[in-house]
Amino acid sequence: MANIEALEAELLAEVERAGDLDALEQVRVAALGKKGRLTAEMKTLGGMDPETRKEAGQALNRIKDRVAGALDARKGELAAAALDTRLVAERIDVSLPARPEMKGRIHPITQTIDELTAIFAEMGFVVAEGPDIESDYYNFEALNFPPDHPARQDHDTFYLTPDANGERKVLRTHTSPVQIRTMEKQTPPIRIIVPGRTFRSDHDATHSPMFHQVEGLVIDKISHMGHLKGCLTDFCRAFFGIDDLPLRFRPSYFPFTEPSAEVDIGCSRAGGELKIGNHGDWLEILGSGMVHPNVLRYAGIDPTEYQGFAFGMGIERIAMLKYGIPDLRPFYDSDLRWMRHYGFVPLAQPTIAGGL
Repeated sequence: MANIEALEAELLAEVERAGDLDALEQVRVAALGKKGRLTAEMKTLGGMDPETRKEAGQALNRIKDRVAGALDARKGELAAAALDTRLVAERIDVSLPARPEMKGRIHPITQTIDELTAIFAEMGFVVAEGPDIESDYYNFEALNFPPDHPARQDHDTFYLTPDANGERKVLRTHTSPVQIRTMEKQTPPIRIIVPGRTFRSDHDATHSPMFHQVEGLVIDKISHMGHLKGCLTDFCRAFFGIDDLPLRFRPSYFPFTEPSAEVDIGCSRAGGELKIGNHGDWLEILGSGMVHPNVLRYAGIDPTEYQGFAFGMGIERIAMLKYGIPDLRPFYDSDLRWMRHYGFVPLAQPTIAGGL
């Protein structure tokens, strides 16, 4: 029994001296493995008399349990210490600022859409969207386009192959169909802007087969031409950042508005360089007018009770004017050099408070 107690003390001391998990595993194998010291002692029980075997067996089982418990406890301590050491060695200071990535840029079209959305949002407008592929009804008929209007011709408009019913869908030539869809679903008052892609058969320095427009629509019982003029005057002055920017409204014709007006802004072309501002010359930038009663009827709105105004402009056009971009075609060339020059830093979001 004295030898058994000495063995217990020796094994427990070896467990405590183990400095890492590998050393502890070696202690476990030396004590409890198939050829371990306690296992060897258990094998000697067969040669003892029954009374001695019973007493020695109980003592060896107690020692075995204590050594196993000490091994488990020491293993937990060593595992925790190893984890702490690893955490210190692999520590990352997450408080450091991210490395600036200056390769990406916001496209001028996206930036311009964000800017005009911020301006019109201050006036109470909300953004509406619609499909790029439209029916003839929404793209032309409901907007009061007569059957012989040039915009309905194949050389001006992209038509799709007729479907099973013989109907030819069309790539929308303007975002005005969204105005009809909104009026069909929403009871006035309505105040929306509709930015989006449009498609026409044009391609030169100032025209593209695909381009972007933004249109606005206000429908209520009181809005009149004076409200239209005030709205567009505030927008143009905020967008171009010129408080005294002059605007001129010229009588014009659009099938979906009556009366209609083209909107010009003040500019200068002296020396072949275009400058926006109060310089005595004029530049057309958008069209506008009071919503035609026929358009209201197509949308299911009573024109004797409601009225309103609408306007539309090319997003690329106003971006070119504001940022001095001379040619429309590079907007879609995916030229990284052009993007680095005319693009915008991603985190520089346009806001009224922060300036556009």
